[in-house]
Amino acid sequence: MMKAWGRRLLRVAGGASLTRQLLLWSLGALVLVWASFVYLGYQTGIHEADELTDGHLASVAALLLNLRASESVAVENTTPRAAMPWLKAHDYQQSLSVVQWDAQGRLLAHTGSAPLPAFSAAEGFSNLTLGPHAVVWRSFSQWSADRDRKVVVLLELNERDDLAEDIAEQMVEPGLWLLPVVALALGLALWRGLRPLYELSRDVAAIDPVSAERLSARRAWSEFESVVASINTLLERQQAAMARERRLANEVAHELRTPLSSIALQASALDKGLDAEAQALAVARIGQDALRAGHVLNQLLALARASRAELHEAKAPLDLAAIGRAVCADYAQAAWQRGDEIALAGPEQMAMAGHAVLLDLALRNLLENALKHTSQGTHIAVQMGWADGGAAWLQVCDDGGRDAGGNAPPAPVDSLHLGHEIVRRVAEAHGGRFGAAAAPAPFTTCYRLEFPATPLAAAG
Repeated sequence: MMKAWGRRLLRVAGGASLTRQLLLWSLGALVLVWASFVYLGYQTGIHEADELTDGHLASVAALLLNLRASESVAVENTTPRAAMPWLKAHDYQQSLSVVQWDAQGRLLAHTGSAPLPAFSAAEGFSNLTLGPHAVVWRSFSQWSADRDRKVVVLLELNERDDLAEDIAEQMVEPGLWLLPVVALALGLALWRGLRPLYELSRDVAAIDPVSAERLSARRAWSEFESVVASINTLLERQQAAMARERRLANEVAHELRTPLSSIALQASALDKGLDAEAQALAVARIGQDALRAGHVLNQLLALARASRAELHEAKAPLDLAAIGRAVCADYAQAAWQRGDEIALAGPEQMAMAGHAVLLDLALRNLLENALKHTSQGTHIAVQMGWADGGAAWLQVCDDGGRDAGGNAPPAPVDSLHLGHEIVRRVAEAHGGRFGAAAAPAPFTTCYRLEFPATPLAAAG
């Protein structure tokens, strides 16, 4: 487990990692709390050292007064303390000094290293600066009950500070040893707790988008349910899109195979020495097939343009009626040459939010299909308007199938599927839908785009 955890840390060290993020935040919080305790411990050590020192001074003064010890031994006869090398200086406070006076201020005894302080009738605690080096001493003075003696007990202030630092160090030192251990244990706990996430990541990385495989959580972790559902939804959408692309590729291949094969056959026939009339027909057929292949390629470019605009272009305010008038005007000449009629029915202005380029492309495809897939003399109508709730709609209708016994429609230059796929993608880019609709009389065929309501549409 330790090796696996180490490999995990090495693997996540190269980039952004949730494990590293959690570990850093956890260690940061741990260090912050630990530093707070160290600070509080140091302050507590100073406070406790003050109380300990003051209590010690007061206890020694009371002891000397109650024992009525008023004599001091000469320096050369001083009995040294017993050697205790395992103790620090502040543990038995070597600098503890005692001064005694009588009621008249005469010095009775003086022991210790503290310089002799001035006699004063005051009692209690005070900090005295004594000696040529201006050393600060903590002192406690007290009179006896009959006020015939006064005792002053002194301790060098630096020793009290050393005691406080030692107490703080004693609290910090275990923490310094404990912090790496806690960090290691915390890292192991995070790795163990995040193991389901690592497993989910491996499962996602192992998914083949082409297959029908779905992601399933190994355990029923409630936090992963929405993630697994979202990933499976994306897989379904991707596979549906891939199925549409495969179907579209098959249709394009079919549409291109016929004119290209025909061009190859006619070119081969030209090499066999045809007569003038057959040669002219072959050349004309080659031209028609080339135009047909070129039209399919143009449709593919339009389809790519629709997909690119859907991904990168933001919607903008536009006038759908103005787009309809412009497109109908562009195809009026082509309709007149075929003997067809194009009519536009709808409001004078239709303000909505969308992609003007895509809507123009969709309307042109519908008009081209109506012109190329019907017989001559067809009546074509471009209709638009508002539905309930402020939703806009646009449809192209024709009566190309009205003369069952008349001239049959010409052979289509390509199938309707490719053009309709372009229009369908334009509708999807606007959050709408596209499909065949019931044709109002006298029309026989009608294709309709429906768009959801937008603020501009509702205002219009």
